[in-house]
Amino acid sequence: MVIDRAKGDITHRAFVKLPELLRQGDLLVMNDSRVLPARLTGHRWSGGEVEVLLLRALEGRRWDVLMRPSRKLRIDEELVFQSRDPDHPEQAVATVIAKGDGGQGTVELDERFASHLEAFGRVPLPPYIHAHLDDDDRYQTVYANESGSAAAPTAGLHFDPAMFVSLAKHGVESAYVTLHVGLDTFRPVSVDYAEDHVIHSEWCSVPEAAASAIAMARARGSRVIAVGTTAARTLETYGNLPDIQPGQPHAGLTNTYITPGYEWKQVDAMITNFHLPKSTLLLMMSSFAGTSLLFEAYRQAVAERYRFFSFGDAMLVE
Repeated sequence: MVIDRAKGDITHRAFVKLPELLRQGDLLVMNDSRVLPARLTGHRWSGGEVEVLLLRALEGRRWDVLMRPSRKLRIDEELVFQSRDPDHPEQAVATVIAKGDGGQGTVELDERFASHLEAFGRVPLPPYIHAHLDDDDRYQTVYANESGSAAAPTAGLHFDPAMFVSLAKHGVESAYVTLHVGLDTFRPVSVDYAEDHVIHSEWCSVPEAAASAIAMARARGSRVIAVGTTAARTLETYGNLPDIQPGQPHAGLTNTYITPGYEWKQVDAMITNFHLPKSTLLLMMSSFAGTSLLFEAYRQAVAERYRFFSFGDAMLVE
């Protein structure tokens, strides 16, 4: 789907035609975060099953997590996880350090996780996907590089090597930022007023190469196009930094929360999937496209039988 914000037009194209829809000199900015094997399924010493989802690494071997069943777990309790690797048929232990609301908590992983996390964990698919992936790389973008996310930046799943060849032939450039997707991907907006929702911090980075590419695109009057809401959030975090100089890199935590009325500073266009109701991502897109136009786009998407969410179809909002 292609949404022209200036004209209010909505058209329908195949994603393979994307290079023809963009302009020579456009800069695509993508989130190169790689999804961790962050879903750990194990048991308590008493025998009950537990599930731990790693969200964000803290100091040492401690992690912010979501735990289930969190109400039954005790502080200092050890949770046991069995390796799936026949070459390392061992058990590893996660100790519950802290508990919060909604299944949130902190655990400390023992040293066996550090060297063989992929043997204990699986890529955490969204809860509405029930089928098992034979190849966990299907839930990674082809340019995934920096490990740290609990969910994939799924707008990038549409891209393959052939697409990048075609984009280059059309004079479209690419740059990579990083945002490690964490807790708020799993937290719907549950309050009556969007401004009352609290968004948690996630780590993001605009490296020197990306900062330079953005500065050059701005200097020549080209568009900066975010591939996905996580790239958009990173770019807007960057644009809101006080006294940031063109081409200057940045890394740190972000709690940038974009709702209707926000003044966009860095993103000129965006490629994204169709999002869940009551999500911060839908609020962001309402801010970018305009609420009325976005709702009309979703009505057409339903009528045209578009696929929604992680493995769904895409929209280009210009």
